[in-house]
Amino acid sequence: MKRCIIALSFVMGSLLVGNAHDITPDSPQKPVKKAVRSSDKETLFVRNLMKKMTLTEKIGQLSQYVGGELLTGPKSGSLTDSLFERGMVGSILNVGGVDNLRKLQQRNMQLSRLKIPVLFAFDVIHGYKTIFPTPLAESCSWDLGLMFGTAKAAAIEASASGIHWTFAPMVDVARDPRWGRIVEGAGEDTYLASKIAAARVKGFQWNIGEPNSVYACAKHFVAYGAPQAGRDYAPVDLSLSTLSEVYLPPFKACVDAGVKTFMSAFNSVNGVPATGNRWLMTDLLRHQWGFQGFVVSDWNAVRELKAHGVAETDDDAALMAFKAGVDMNMTDGLYNRCLEADVRSGKVDLQAIDASVERILRAKYALGLFEDPYRFLDNKRERQVVRSQSMIDLARKAAVSSMVLLKNDNATLPLSKQTKRIALIGPLANNRSEVMGSWKARGEDADVVTVLDGIKNKLGSNVSLQYVQGCDFLAPSKDEFSSAFEAAKQSDVIIAVVGEKAL
Repeated sequence: MKRCIIALSFVMGSLLVGNAHDITPDSPQKPVKKAVRSSDKETLFVRNLMKKMTLTEKIGQLSQYVGGELLTGPKSGSLTDSLFERGMVGSILNVGGVDNLRKLQQRNMQLSRLKIPVLFAFDVIHGYKTIFPTPLAESCSWDLGLMFGTAKAAAIEASASGIHWTFAPMVDVARDPRWGRIVEGAGEDTYLASKIAAARVKGFQWNIGEPNSVYACAKHFVAYGAPQAGRDYAPVDLSLSTLSEVYLPPFKACVDAGVKTFMSAFNSVNGVPATGNRWLMTDLLRHQWGFQGFVVSDWNAVRELKAHGVAETDDDAALMAFKAGVDMNMTDGLYNRCLEADVRSGKVDLQAIDASVERILRAKYALGLFEDPYRFLDNKRERQVVRSQSMIDLARKAAVSSMVLLKNDNATLPLSKQTKRIALIGPLANNRSEVMGSWKARGEDADVVTVLDGIKNKLGSNVSLQYVQGCDFLAPSKDEFSSAFEAAKQSDVIIAVVGEKAL
């Protein structure tokens, strides 16, 4: 029996969102008339507001908290009423949906003294509700217009659910296949990574300042993708020429593209943790490159300075990160707990606090949040935009464009109409979650068409299909090996659907 074997390897989520350049599904996604917010007016507003702020309220703007657990009561998680009342919440991450975010914003506006709006952030890496191919998969298309389009579409969809800011793109160049987060970037080529970085920044920020666009964030600054032995969080040891020629250019491309925020990396670079590295965060990023936005730490990265061995106490860690140039502290609350005392003791200059606060307030002003804290929170727009048909159409187009045919011996594809028996084997063949890829945001399993269902929908009545999982992602069990071998023996075509488990 002549038998063909087709291997589908999923290192991507590529299932589900119009055309890369005309992602304007319905009127809510078309560019809207921009409100006039001149830089002079912005400066006057922000600096007048800062004159009214206490030191506690200023440092509060530099603090970001997790809100994913805070949906059922006022005391859930780390976001207490007291934090809002004292103006100590500048940003919240990991909450999505207009209704959820309206509750949080209302709570902040009702409890805080100066009513400074909260900035909402989310990891929209390759789609929000409609999931596009992972960044690594999209890079295989070499289509910058497509990547601009999917980032734009993700921004349109996320902003329709109330999100102001995404922690993307990840622009780490990665050349060690052992590192577990390669899927989030563009691969090993610096030039391609730089071009893709700029395209995605411009896509996310396509109509910046209006409620159908989001702030982008260049991460992880820098060389997070070059850890020793490919182990996540491990130290990075690079010559300055390699750092400059291989790992820095995609970040510089983001600055040139107008990216509004940066994220510091977990790792150390040549012995100095990035989150505490003033040469990186201030001398290079701000003074040499001219970056005007603000820098946020990665998750608990400020406290991680203690694990690096460069900070003995929480206060040491907060002081080191802030003086290095990290404006906003993600999740661990150390800025709120430590910086006020540091200012009063003279360890931190109040002017430095003011500079960081001003950057963050300007970001909120530019989004129009002081005019209307709820301008991104429109239930009607959310219903019209999220998983609209144009989004789903683009997801399909992006998935097709991202697929790579490594070889096609004996013209295996397209399948012959004479095919009568197909064996479908592999842990991803009938899987709805892992095929969306790592960082699926708010993608839902129920919206996914599995490979098994997709093939069934296309087969004629004269073709038999036998599905066997065969193995799992990580478990060494061989229980289904014999069933998989038997199905393969009986088939004309074997379709193996394999890949990695998503984060």
